[in-house]
Amino acid sequence: MADREHSCCFTGHRPQKLPWGMNENDPRCVKLKAELDARLGAIYELGYRHFICGMAIGCDMYFAEAVLKLREKYGDVTLEAAIPFGDQPGRWNSTLRRRYNGLIDNADKVTVLQYGYTPDCMMRRNRYMVDRASLLLACYDGRPGGTMNTILYAGREGVKVIVVDIEND
Repeated sequence: MADREHSCCFTGHRPQKLPWGMNENDPRCVKLKAELDARLGAIYELGYRHFICGMAIGCDMYFAEAVLKLREKYGDVTLEAAIPFGDQPGRWNSTLRRRYNGLIDNADKVTVLQYGYTPDCMMRRNRYMVDRASLLLACYDGRPGGTMNTILYAGREGVKVIVVDIEND
Protein backbone atom coordinates (compact mmCIF):
# COMPACT_ATOMS: atom_id res chain seq x y z
CA MET A 1 0.00 0.00 0.00
CA ALA A 2 1.05 3.58 -0.63
CA ASP A 3 2.29 5.89 2.07
CA ARG A 4 0.28 8.85 3.34
CA GLU A 5 1.90 11.23 0.85
CA HIS A 6 0.45 9.22 -2.07
CA SER A 7 -2.93 8.46 -0.48
CA CYS A 8 -6.27 10.18 -1.11
CA CYS A 9 -9.40 9.65 0.96
CA PHE A 10 -13.00 10.56 0.24
CA THR A 11 -16.05 11.99 1.95
CA GLY A 12 -19.47 12.72 0.52
CA HIS A 13 -23.19 12.68 1.10
CA ARG A 14 -25.56 9.76 1.41
CA PRO A 15 -28.65 9.64 -0.83
CA GLN A 16 -30.92 11.39 1.67
CA LYS A 17 -28.81 14.55 1.26
CA LEU A 18 -28.53 14.29 -2.53
CA PRO A 19 -31.11 16.20 -4.60
CA TRP A 20 -31.68 13.07 -6.73
CA GLY A 21 -31.88 10.66 -3.80
CA MET A 22 -31.34 7.10 -5.03
CA ASN A 23 -32.00 7.93 -8.72
CA GLU A 24 -28.55 7.48 -10.23
CA ASN A 25 -29.98 8.05 -13.72
CA ASP A 26 -30.71 11.68 -12.82
CA PRO A 27 -28.54 13.91 -15.05
CA ARG A 28 -27.03 15.61 -11.98
CA CYS A 29 -25.87 12.25 -10.62
CA VAL A 30 -24.49 11.21 -14.01
CA LYS A 31 -22.62 14.52 -14.15
CA LEU A 32 -21.23 14.04 -10.62
CA LYS A 33 -19.97 10.55 -11.47
CA ALA A 34 -18.24 11.90 -14.60
CA GLU A 35 -16.71 14.66 -12.47
CA LEU A 36 -15.39 12.05 -10.02
CA ASP A 37 -13.83 10.09 -12.89
CA ALA A 38 -12.12 13.24 -14.18
CA ARG A 39 -10.96 14.37 -10.73
CA LEU A 40 -9.53 10.94 -9.94
CA GLY A 41 -7.65 10.94 -13.23
CA ALA A 42 -6.12 14.31 -12.35
CA ILE A 43 -5.33 13.15 -8.81
CA TYR A 44 -3.61 10.07 -10.24
CA GLU A 45 -1.50 12.36 -12.44
CA LEU A 46 -0.39 14.17 -9.27
CA GLY A 47 1.10 10.91 -8.00
CA TYR A 48 -1.68 9.52 -5.81
CA ARG A 49 -2.04 5.74 -5.99
CA HIS A 50 -3.90 4.66 -2.86
CA PHE A 51 -7.54 5.64 -2.36
CA ILE A 52 -9.46 5.17 0.89
CA CYS A 53 -13.26 5.01 0.96
CA GLY A 54 -15.72 4.78 3.85
CA MET A 55 -18.12 2.53 1.91
CA ALA A 56 -21.41 4.26 2.76
CA ILE A 57 -24.24 4.32 0.24
CA GLY A 58 -24.37 7.32 -2.09
CA CYS A 59 -21.23 9.27 -2.95
CA ASP A 60 -18.88 6.78 -1.24
CA MET A 61 -20.00 4.03 -3.58
CA TYR A 62 -19.68 6.33 -6.60
CA PHE A 63 -16.11 7.09 -5.50
CA ALA A 64 -15.19 3.42 -4.95
CA GLU A 65 -16.57 2.51 -8.38
CA ALA A 66 -14.60 5.35 -9.98
CA VAL A 67 -11.41 4.15 -8.26
CA LEU A 68 -11.99 0.63 -9.60
CA LYS A 69 -12.37 2.08 -13.11
CA LEU A 70 -9.11 3.98 -12.61
CA ARG A 71 -7.44 0.75 -11.47
CA GLU A 72 -8.53 -0.94 -14.72
CA LYS A 73 -6.67 1.79 -16.59
CA TYR A 74 -3.64 1.96 -14.27
CA GLY A 75 -2.68 -1.25 -12.51
CA ASP A 76 -0.86 0.51 -9.67
CA VAL A 77 -4.04 1.98 -8.14
CA THR A 78 -5.25 0.51 -4.84
CA LEU A 79 -8.60 0.83 -3.08
CA GLU A 80 -8.92 0.53 0.68
CA ALA A 81 -12.38 0.02 2.15
CA ALA A 82 -12.49 1.67 5.59
CA ILE A 83 -15.50 0.10 7.27
CA PRO A 84 -16.76 1.85 10.42
CA PHE A 85 -18.27 -1.29 12.00
CA GLY A 86 -18.60 -4.91 11.00
CA ASP A 87 -22.27 -4.97 10.01
CA GLN A 88 -22.30 -1.67 8.09
CA PRO A 89 -24.65 -2.96 5.35
CA GLY A 90 -26.84 -4.95 7.75
CA ARG A 91 -29.97 -2.81 7.35
CA TRP A 92 -29.56 -2.07 3.64
CA ASN A 93 -31.71 -3.68 0.98
CA SER A 94 -30.35 -6.69 -0.93
CA THR A 95 -29.41 -4.63 -4.02
CA LEU A 96 -27.26 -2.25 -1.97
CA ARG A 97 -25.70 -5.13 -0.03
CA ARG A 98 -24.73 -6.87 -3.30
CA ARG A 99 -23.19 -3.65 -4.60
CA TYR A 100 -21.30 -3.14 -1.33
CA ASN A 101 -20.08 -6.75 -1.27
CA GLY A 102 -18.89 -6.44 -4.87
CA LEU A 103 -16.88 -3.36 -3.94
CA ILE A 104 -15.45 -5.08 -0.86
CA ASP A 105 -14.51 -8.12 -2.96
CA ASN A 106 -12.61 -5.85 -5.35
CA ALA A 107 -10.87 -3.74 -2.70
CA ASP A 108 -7.15 -4.24 -2.25
CA LYS A 109 -7.40 -3.73 1.50
CA VAL A 110 -10.35 -3.92 3.89
CA THR A 111 -10.06 -2.26 7.29
CA VAL A 112 -12.88 -2.84 9.79
CA LEU A 113 -12.47 -0.30 12.57
CA GLN A 114 -14.68 -1.96 15.16
CA TYR A 115 -17.05 -4.89 15.45
CA GLY A 116 -20.29 -3.24 16.61
CA TYR A 117 -22.03 0.05 15.97
CA THR A 118 -21.45 2.98 18.33
CA PRO A 119 -22.68 6.57 17.88
CA ASP A 120 -19.15 7.78 17.09
CA CYS A 121 -18.08 4.99 14.72
CA MET A 122 -18.63 7.01 11.52
CA MET A 123 -16.57 9.90 12.90
CA ARG A 124 -13.82 7.45 13.94
CA ARG A 125 -13.84 6.00 10.41
CA ASN A 126 -13.57 9.48 8.88
CA ARG A 127 -10.64 10.38 11.12
CA TYR A 128 -8.93 7.08 10.31
CA MET A 129 -9.11 7.93 6.59
CA VAL A 130 -7.92 11.54 6.97
CA ASP A 131 -5.07 10.45 9.26
CA ARG A 132 -3.75 8.18 6.49
CA ALA A 133 -4.02 10.56 3.52
CA SER A 134 -2.53 13.81 2.32
CA LEU A 135 -5.55 14.66 0.15
CA LEU A 136 -9.29 14.59 0.83
CA LEU A 137 -11.71 14.61 -2.09
CA ALA A 138 -15.17 15.70 -0.94
CA CYS A 139 -18.57 15.77 -2.64
CA TYR A 140 -20.24 18.48 -0.60
CA ASP A 141 -23.18 20.87 -0.80
CA GLY A 142 -22.32 23.21 2.07
CA ARG A 143 -24.73 21.77 4.65
CA PRO A 144 -23.68 20.70 8.17
CA GLY A 145 -23.09 17.02 8.90
CA GLY A 146 -20.47 14.32 8.71
CA THR A 147 -19.06 15.48 5.37
CA MET A 148 -18.56 19.02 6.67
CA ASN A 149 -17.00 17.69 9.88
CA THR A 150 -14.56 15.55 7.88
CA ILE A 151 -13.57 18.54 5.72
CA LEU A 152 -12.99 20.65 8.84
CA TYR A 153 -10.95 17.88 10.49
CA ALA A 154 -8.81 17.49 7.36
CA GLY A 155 -8.16 21.24 7.36
CA ARG A 156 -7.09 21.19 11.01
CA GLU A 157 -4.76 18.26 10.26
CA GLY A 158 -3.12 19.98 7.29
CA VAL A 159 -4.63 17.63 4.71
CA LYS A 160 -5.33 19.28 1.34
CA VAL A 161 -9.06 19.32 0.46
CA ILE A 162 -10.64 19.34 -3.00
CA VAL A 163 -14.40 19.98 -2.94
CA VAL A 164 -16.63 18.81 -5.76
CA ASP A 165 -19.82 20.86 -5.48
CA ILE A 166 -23.04 18.87 -5.61
CA GLU A 167 -25.45 20.44 -8.07
CA ASN A 168 -28.69 21.14 -6.26
CA ASP A 169 -30.81 22.70 -8.99
